Amino acid sequence: MKGHMKTKRNKSAKRHSKLILKLSSWGNYIEEAYQLESMLYKKPARLQIEFVGSGEIPPDSALLMRSMLLKRSPHTRIVTNARSSLQGATLLIWLLGDTRLIREDARFHFRPAGPFVADEVSISWKDRSFFHDADMEEEDYIRVLQAINEFLPVRELAGRPVEASVLKEFGLIDNQGVDGLLATAFGRAKERREKQPTSSKMELLKEASK
Repeated sequence: MKGHMKTKRNKSAKRHSKLILKLSSWGNYIEEAYQLESMLYKKPARLQIEFVGSGEIPPDSALLMRSMLLKRSPHTRIVTNARSSLQGATLLIWLLGDTRLIREDARFHFRPAGPFVADEVSISWKDRSFFHDADMEEEDYIRVLQAINEFLPVRELAGRPVEASVLKEFGLIDNQGVDGLLATAFGRAKERREKQPTSSKMELLKEASK
């Protein structure tokens, strides 16, 4: 009997996991990255990543976490929750959530660099006589911006605070509300047999509002 109860607890632990990233102005977050990898290895149904604090995750660590998240099991849903404002490369990890949550008054900020600097010609590392650690970090940061650019127009937003309202305009938050409307729409369509399987998202939302 005891063994059976223990098995149930283990199965429950696999269903939901949470990783809290305490942001500070120092640290490389390598330990947190391997903690993330360990959690993903267990293939939880849901993994929630929470961000709290006023620091920033270095570009290389953010790219490392990104590679881990992209290789996760297709059965693992990622929820990212910004409890604080996020800076720089930290934003990339938040954007990789299947469901993204944000504190209402929280903001994002990332500086321009490389090809995302307006009216300036960026210098490639190949044009430099010496290659320093700072150069490597800058190259990593540019890669981060390129990845963020898949979600947001980096050139237009870099260098200024990004409010939650902007994220809503790009459809990056409020996922749960839309999902609920779609679920209702699909349910009604199935009952009435009036909608075709190829109905558009807008048509389904209209159906849900009736």
